[in-house]
Amino acid sequence: MSVAFAAFASGSGTNLEALLEREERGAAYRIALLVVDRACPAEGRMQRRGRMAARLDFGAAGAGRELARLLSEHGVRGVLLAGFLRLVPSEVCRAFDGRILNIHPALLPAFGGKGMYGRRVHVAALASGAKISGVTVHLVNERYDEGRIVAQWPVPVLASDTPDSLAARVLEVEHLLYPAAADALARSLECGDMRPPAFRWPVGISETDGALGQAIEGAFDGAGV
Repeated sequence: MSVAFAAFASGSGTNLEALLEREERGAAYRIALLVVDRACPAEGRMQRRGRMAARLDFGAAGAGRELARLLSEHGVRGVLLAGFLRLVPSEVCRAFDGRILNIHPALLPAFGGKGMYGRRVHVAALASGAKISGVTVHLVNERYDEGRIVAQWPVPVLASDTPDSLAARVLEVEHLLYPAAADALARSLECGDMRPPAFRWPVGISETDGALGQAIEGAFDGAGV
C-alpha cells in the first residue's frame, strides 16, 4: 500500500510531474493532494489525473490550521515541496517534522535563502564564478533552505553557460533525484514508526546500484565536472 503524500506548488509543476511519473512506475508513495497558493499550471497536472488540487490563501488568518486540516482529511503522512515559494506554516512544520522534503537548484548552503529560487539561483551561481552547481534535497523547517540536507548531486557549470542553459541542465537532475528521494522517504515511513524517520537511502533498489547515477550523468550531455 502506497504512503499518502501531499505536494505543495506555486508554478509550472515540472517537479510535480516527475514525482507523478515516478509514482506511476511503482513508487512507494501516492500524491493524494496538491496544495497551491495561486493559480498555476501545477493544478492542471493533478486535475488531468483526477487528483485533488486545493488552492489556499497562505496570507489569511488561520491558514496553517486550514492546511493542517486538509492534510489530515487526506491521510497525508509526508509533504513534498515542488516549486513552492512560501514558508510552510509553523503548525505544519511541527506536525510533519522530518517528513517534509524540498528540492533546491543549487548545492546548499550556497545560493539559498529568502528570494533565492528559480532563475535567480542560476544568475547568482554564474555571477560568483562557481565551476560546479547542483541540486539539493533537504528537510524543511520554518526558515528558507536551512533544513538538514539529505541528498545532493553536482552539476557542472560550463564556460558557455547562461542562466537558462544552466537551469535546464540542473532541472534534468532535479527530475531524477527528487523522485528517488521521495521514494526513499516513503519507504522509511512504510515501517510504521510514527516518529520522524531517520532518512536513509533504502538498500537493494536500483538507485543504490548505480542506475540513478548513470541517469544523472547522462543529463550532463557529456560535460565533465
